[in-house]
Amino acid sequence: MRRIRARRRIVAAAAGATTLANVALISPVLSGSAVAAPVHAGRGVTVVPATAGAQSENAAQSLLTTEQCRAKWQISCYTPNQYRQAYHLDPLYQAGVTGKGRTIVIVDSFGSPTIQHDLDVYSARFGMKSTHVDVVKWGNVPSFDPNNSAQVSWAGESTLDVEMAHAVAPDAHIVLVESGADQNGDGATGLREMMDAEKSLVDRGVGDVISQSFGATENTFPGFRKGDFSSIENLRYAFKDAAEHKVTVLAASGDGGATNTTADGNADYPYKVNAWPSSDPLAVSVGGTQLHLDAKGDRIAPDSVYNDEGASGGGPSHVFARPSYQNGVGQMVGAHRGTPDVSMSAALNGGAWVYSSYNPKRVGWDVYTGTSEASPLFAGIVALADQVAGHRLGDIHQALYSLSAKSSRNPSTGIVDVKDGTNNSHAGVTGYTAVKGYDMATGVGTIDAARFVPALAKEG
Repeated sequence: MRRIRARRRIVAAAAGATTLANVALISPVLSGSAVAAPVHAGRGVTVVPATAGAQSENAAQSLLTTEQCRAKWQISCYTPNQYRQAYHLDPLYQAGVTGKGRTIVIVDSFGSPTIQHDLDVYSARFGMKSTHVDVVKWGNVPSFDPNNSAQVSWAGESTLDVEMAHAVAPDAHIVLVESGADQNGDGATGLREMMDAEKSLVDRGVGDVISQSFGATENTFPGFRKGDFSSIENLRYAFKDAAEHKVTVLAASGDGGATNTTADGNADYPYKVNAWPSSDPLAVSVGGTQLHLDAKGDRIAPDSVYNDEGASGGGPSHVFARPSYQNGVGQMVGAHRGTPDVSMSAALNGGAWVYSSYNPKRVGWDVYTGTSEASPLFAGIVALADQVAGHRLGDIHQALYSLSAKSSRNPSTGIVDVKDGTNNSHAGVTGYTAVKGYDMATGVGTIDAARFVPALAKEG
């Protein structure tokens, strides 16, 4: 019998964000280095994938049904077809809304040498046509070594990101950025490389939405203890550039609930912290829910907060003040930026099937979990909305909170409140409870895509 275990991927990140394993850029044409404000060197910054990255101990040779997963591992395992049903995506596909003409940029360390092949196998298995993945290598990306745990972890993260984005927006173009920086050795350098890559792509007109499944605890950045946040401020140039070019930026909220990893990445803070880039006011923070589905993908219970092997990252930033778009939820977030903004599937009990072959010792199907799953899922949603609108929607925060404010009296907004009383407490740190309206466990809640996509396109 296989045993399911959680695996945390590690990518460049600051505080309270989900971790990623391998950061990389995809297009040789775009490789290089953009000029940006310097960041104070600090080896204390640890960038990790924004997902618990749980996967089976040994790759499966064949998929198991949801019922077989429950019998064998006591968890539910879901296919993209179940997600499509759960998020009410089929009416959009039937209307020709598939992400066609839109580009999703995914940023990771190192990447995966088999990403195109694995996406092709994944797509064929679920009756989807595949799409071409452009790989942009940024910096000195080493040759893939299946014996290097960091590279293997990032390869898994990259695979998860690409397959989840494709599952939602099957006709969207995907660009995978592979960064060569060693996120464990010097997270500050790794984050600079990732931001340089993002800015270069934005300036070249590549990408409508950027998905980031990585994060670093705010507290680990140089100067934090002294109230000097310049090391984070000096990394925001890519997001500011994206806002000017109407590119939507997403960031996984993390898997540490109301806390997050310490500088060495081996423990969690014993008190509430947050992580960057999820905490950045220019990034849409994507938290995690647990879906309760039957074999067809229909709900057998309302969504709850992701809280099993990890927990949906959320809470107030200790760096950024409350942005104006959160003034309407000021009683919940206080004077600081609150995360997350919105949530998608992320729980281990309800994890996603992913196919990979980058590790020759582990070819086949695995179950993944974490907000590293949620961010690319929502990136697909944004790509669909961009297609409906006929243009990039850019920073969607104002539209998102405006739709949420209307949702209690107008279900056509597509905002689905998560209010079942579950919470994101984790590692002994008391978190936040899912209540009516906005909360710092799931944000405004989750979405019904058939309604949310056109509503977002119109509001945006």
